[in-house]
Amino acid sequence: MLILKPNCECCDADLPPESGEARICSFECTFCAVCADDVLAGICPNCGGDLVPRPARKGAMLARFPASTERCLRPESCASA
Repeated sequence: MLILKPNCECCDADLPPESGEARICSFECTFCAVCADDVLAGICPNCGGDLVPRPARKGAMLARFPASTERCLRPESCASA
């Protein structure tokens, strides 16, 4: 099950669970669409994998399986992209 991290690892933008702006790699590194597209060119700086839109979790399933509240910020990995 996806962790649904609450923020972009580059710029710390909020990414709520229903956000269409969240991008993830296969390891669930999480970025906003602007950082993923404009800064990282669609490639995860941590693993080299593709960044794709994160599926949204809504309603009863979100209530039953809430998103993470633990923020992860690694701007240094984005600066080297």
